[in-house]
Amino acid sequence: MISYQRCTSLSGSAGITLKNMRPYYEHYSVDWDQEKILQQIASLQNWDILCAGEVVGAIRIALEGDACYLRDLQVSDTYQNRGIGAKALEESRRLAIESGASELRLKVFKISPAHHLYSRNGFEVFDEDERFYYMVQKIF
Repeated sequence: MISYQRCTSLSGSAGITLKNMRPYYEHYSVDWDQEKILQQIASLQNWDILCAGEVVGAIRIALEGDACYLRDLQVSDTYQNRGIGAKALEESRRLAIESGASELRLKVFKISPAHHLYSRNGFEVFDEDERFYYMVQKIF
């Protein structure tokens, strides 16, 4: 059973992000550590993703104008490929709707397989640069 709660440990949540994102940071020579991640996420709405009561990931959103930005969606590697990411996208959409947003936006590293998950779930690329796809899903 998948459920969500307000984040109970920003440090633990930042640790999940660092572990998942380390290959991308290394690929692009981005110097990030857990403290930098913690500083970046402190001002966001942080949600834990739970599987059978255990924290297995994180959703982070920011509201800007009429857009909701999915700043981070992380699922611990041992829980990936179980549909948890797709369910977390549904929850992200619900949070965006609840906030009154008209669209949900995100950016994803081009080398990340996550962009396939986003495409399968209704996100479209509206821009890109050398590192990222910028994606959007309209909320109706």
